[in-house]
Amino acid sequence: MRVARSAITGKTLVLSVVAVLVLEAVFRNMPAMAPGNRLLLLGLIRLLQAGALIGVVAMREGGLAAIGLQQQGLYPGVQRGLLWAAGFGIAALAALGVLMLAGIEVRPFLQTRLPAGLKDLMLFFMVGGIAAPVAEELFFRGILYGYFRRWGFTPALVLSTGLFLMAHALRGAFPVTQLAGGILFAVAYEVEGRLVVPIVIHIIGNIGIFSVSLVI
Repeated sequence: MRVARSAITGKTLVLSVVAVLVLEAVFRNMPAMAPGNRLLLLGLIRLLQAGALIGVVAMREGGLAAIGLQQQGLYPGVQRGLLWAAGFGIAALAALGVLMLAGIEVRPFLQTRLPAGLKDLMLFFMVGGIAAPVAEELFFRGILYGYFRRWGFTPALVLSTGLFLMAHALRGAFPVTQLAGGILFAVAYEVEGRLVVPIVIHIIGNIGIFSVSLVI
């Protein structure tokens, strides 16, 4: 059953954007450090961003129901997220198969540059596969999509996904994977009304792509 959400207010949006940008600026302006330490710091920043966003919503919106994070809906949301992820995984495999039959190189869509050492690799999976998806879904779907939704589904989808793409802009390449993901996450959130659904899809998608990158 779809969960009703209230529209995110302008004050919540502003406070959330400020919190995210301030913490992002802290990370960007840290002095040079070893890759493993920088990855650990990034994970801490993502957790702080997630905590800040949850705090802002809880205080400004009277609870996390505004972004579909009611405690009683977490387990059903995880179940629905797993179903969405499985369905999207099957569709993605079919699409990749078609591209391969057409003679199109599919590695650029799947490859991610991974750390060399085992310790750094495990940390990369935890940060990029868990911490980052949680923080990103709270911000891009919970806050941004939740605010833009007052103008209808299509504007919210386009605006939140566009900003998601800008945050993941890759030099010299159009972020096709991020475009597909952004659309999927927004649609899943719209249909299910539970933010945990796109969070689960995002986590499984990232871990899946990282895992594929280990063997290709």
